[in-house]
Amino acid sequence: MSNQSYESPFCTRYASKEMQYLFSADKKFTTWRRLWVALARAEMQLGLNVTQEQVDELEANINHINYEIAAEREKEVRHDVMAHVYTYGKACPKAAGIIHLGATSCYVGDNTDIIIMRDALEVVKRKLVKVISQLAKFADKYKALPCLAYTHLQPAQLTTIGKRATLWCNELLMDLEDLDFRIKSLKLLGSKGTTGTQASFMELFNNDTDKVKKLETLIAEEMGFASVVPVSGQTYSRKVDYQVCSVLAGIAQSASKFSNDIRLMQSFKEMEEPFEKNQIGSSAMAYKRNPMRDERITSLARYVMCDVLNPAFTAGTQWFERTLDDSANKRIAVAEAFLGVDAILNIMLNVTDPENGFVVYDKIITKRVMAELPFMATENIIMDACKKGGNRQELHEKIRKLSMQAGKRVKEEGLDNNLCELILAEPMFMITKEELDAVMKPENYIGRCSQQVEEFIQNCVQPVLDENGVSDDKAEINV
Repeated sequence: MSNQSYESPFCTRYASKEMQYLFSADKKFTTWRRLWVALARAEMQLGLNVTQEQVDELEANINHINYEIAAEREKEVRHDVMAHVYTYGKACPKAAGIIHLGATSCYVGDNTDIIIMRDALEVVKRKLVKVISQLAKFADKYKALPCLAYTHLQPAQLTTIGKRATLWCNELLMDLEDLDFRIKSLKLLGSKGTTGTQASFMELFNNDTDKVKKLETLIAEEMGFASVVPVSGQTYSRKVDYQVCSVLAGIAQSASKFSNDIRLMQSFKEMEEPFEKNQIGSSAMAYKRNPMRDERITSLARYVMCDVLNPAFTAGTQWFERTLDDSANKRIAVAEAFLGVDAILNIMLNVTDPENGFVVYDKIITKRVMAELPFMATENIIMDACKKGGNRQELHEKIRKLSMQAGKRVKEEGLDNNLCELILAEPMFMITKEELDAVMKPENYIGRCSQQVEEFIQNCVQPVLDENGVSDDKAEINV
């Protein structure tokens, strides 16, 4: 680590070592070598002048990369692929002459990008499933705890803490569905040649179309893909990068919604994210317990949502069979989209942990419910009075005036809501203290929340958990 040069916060503060490795030099260049091995093996199997000894030598040296030689060679030739062909050849003198035979740079570059994105999507999926699992447990635990629901950020009717958690969880399930589709639809570029025509391979195989097609099949199978793209220029379509980053941006959207809700609830003192024993909330205000984890989710999510514009513009500005204005942009944008979402999911794993995650303050929640419930109960009070012979229109007008009176007392005088006392004192409502207390139970106003939570977990969440399993991922928050 140097203190005199820029280092990405994704590496020093946010993303996991696992995700960082997937976008490391070692992962990239060992994958290049695996692709060169797959190419040589397929060419040998299809009758080209490549020997088993050469394939074995290449395979034995996949991880033996001399980065100093590669850097020196690239400085000389200004071409990263040819620098690594040269470096690999130095480690494999018997196979040096057949490395990269018939291929163009995108054979290793683009195929590696697809492989890395596939592997990174699998990491994202594993963590996403774990977050969904933890949120489902939280929802089930608090499925019957009434709380204020909001429309326009104004108190509306009631919901429950658990039911609100299913809203977060459901959006993540939508993201998981998109992610699964994208993983299953990823295709290797294959061995398409300089402009996608496979002309170099047709030359190598004496215009044997079947062998040229079989070459791609063998390479794809060795790299773990069921198929290759049907047609291409020199590169795979850059829309693939956009599609992958769109899935990541979707996860970021869901995470941002989740974190903003938590930040608001922490402001209301209804819930808190984890706060460690020695954690300092503010350098000036010692009493502060700031929602720094969820603020970080919001911040990183904003970055990822904006980042998806990079592959969108890159895909839209490619010329004919390829241009190189994609390269610098995509190697930053795609990697950082993954690093950002990885960081987001790490924090979500932390704050939703069933043992050390959210703290729920049920007494504060109930207090805030009871401050608003008299207004919400007025319709029930009117209906009960009507059953006893009251005039609906007169009752409605009376309770409207009493509500305005109580509301003025709360807002202008800062006093408690006394609507219940005003109603009890008005004979036309024909209601006793005991009857009013029965009406004023929050559980009477949560509808099917508990059942909805149970049905959602059983019908939507559990099948996903059964299909995928739940990992033992734990996230440690840096700083």
